[in-house]
Amino acid sequence: MEESGGHVRDAAGFSHLQQVTSSVSLQVNFVVCQLCALLSAFWFRLFLHPSKTSPVIRHVVATLLGLYFALFCFGWYALHFLVQSGLTYGIMILTGVEHMYCLLVALSYLSLCQITRVYVFDYGMYSADFTGPMMVITQKITSLAFEIHDGMARKEEHLTPGQKILAIRRMPSLLEYFSYNCNFMGILAGPTSSYNDYIAFIEGDPRLMCAVSVEETLRTLSLCPQTEVVRKVATSFFCLLVFLSVCKVFPVERNIDDDFIANVPVYAQVVYLYLSMLTTRPKYYFVWTLADAINNAAGFGFNGYDEDGSPRWDLISNLRILNIELATSFKVFLDNWNIQTAHWLKRVCYERCPYHPTAATFILSAMWHGAYPGYYLTFLTGIVITLAARAVRHNVRPRFLHSPTHKLVYDVITWAATQIAICYTVVPFVLLSVGPSLKFYRSWYFGLHIGCILLAVALPVKPRHLRLKDQQKNLLQRKVQHHLEDTARNCSQKEKDT
Repeated sequence: MEESGGHVRDAAGFSHLQQVTSSVSLQVNFVVCQLCALLSAFWFRLFLHPSKTSPVIRHVVATLLGLYFALFCFGWYALHFLVQSGLTYGIMILTGVEHMYCLLVALSYLSLCQITRVYVFDYGMYSADFTGPMMVITQKITSLAFEIHDGMARKEEHLTPGQKILAIRRMPSLLEYFSYNCNFMGILAGPTSSYNDYIAFIEGDPRLMCAVSVEETLRTLSLCPQTEVVRKVATSFFCLLVFLSVCKVFPVERNIDDDFIANVPVYAQVVYLYLSMLTTRPKYYFVWTLADAINNAAGFGFNGYDEDGSPRWDLISNLRILNIELATSFKVFLDNWNIQTAHWLKRVCYERCPYHPTAATFILSAMWHGAYPGYYLTFLTGIVITLAARAVRHNVRPRFLHSPTHKLVYDVITWAATQIAICYTVVPFVLLSVGPSLKFYRSWYFGLHIGCILLAVALPVKPRHLRLKDQQKNLLQRKVQHHLEDTARNCSQKEKDT
């Protein structure tokens, strides 16, 4: 019996070793593929420049390279990318411009793959799984469906200014569709982008993006992004080095260790919570900054010029590191973290949902992220904290804007509160399971949940549609006021002349 138990333990240990080895291998494959994509991006920009070849060739090469990298990194699981894209394209052709069908099918297919991977294959293993790229493809599929609906099924006067810019007036070809979803620059780690921006990049027409004159168009086509690419690659590998150096020093799991909770002072627990969650972020900084550099190296991502005339390459950037670490509100943090996903959620859900758009947006975000229960706990907590932060910002912040000293005090307090609130919210996202996540919240006596609910109730905020009406009313009043002032000045000038 003892020998049998030893064999069982050895088998379990070997199985775990296999899982860890497989996970490391997949992550190495991912980094290797991204570095190959970076080199391919330089080649793509130099030798397949829009001035040297046709858009069809650029579409074909971008798609084939993307599928090759996907197959190398994920094996035959990469076929899911083609199946999901092909299925939704067929639905768009058959149903016309009914965008909701694409949203339901794309999200359902993604969810099915996520549930299968989590509960059948490797629960809790943070390998470079094939559902990661599918999340970005789902964003692109649904964004494109809504933009086609806006451009081909809705009246111009019913669109917001942003929707008018993104609206698509013709159905993309199958090649354009697969190129947009599966190009080598973004198939592994994104980021997502609008279809119009991608087509403008492929066709070499910056006027569809930022340039507004022939001179600026020629100037944009000749831009060289090497400096920006080098800066972003250096930043990404510095973040990787930081992550590899400190990720084991502050394990998140220690926040729910019984001895830690019982023996460590509360203030030290708060500091450790901040440090443990701080050290999880550099891996995201590495992946997203490197992905941004790959797109820039191919010539994609130009976003006009700064005030001093320097080119900006942040059209599809996914994060702003300093703004994240120095955020003084929950909103500022979310606005600078996973930026393209935030844009997608806003365009697909928040702006279009007639009732409770904040709650609907967080729920969609949880469904999109995956099947782990911890994701849902994080985003449900995020709803409460967002409502409380909005109430504080609308009711308390104006009282501190009368002097620089008061504003500095407010910023310091809200920075600390924001960082702790973010850490408190995101712990279940890292722990993944319900039991450990609830244990963490119980160790804090659900303090932030209770406090945020009380703040949201005590400091009410007008509903979104009323705030929009007030903004439009104030804008109209300012226009009328300016018109009256201009009229008065003209009359005064005429009197002086006579």
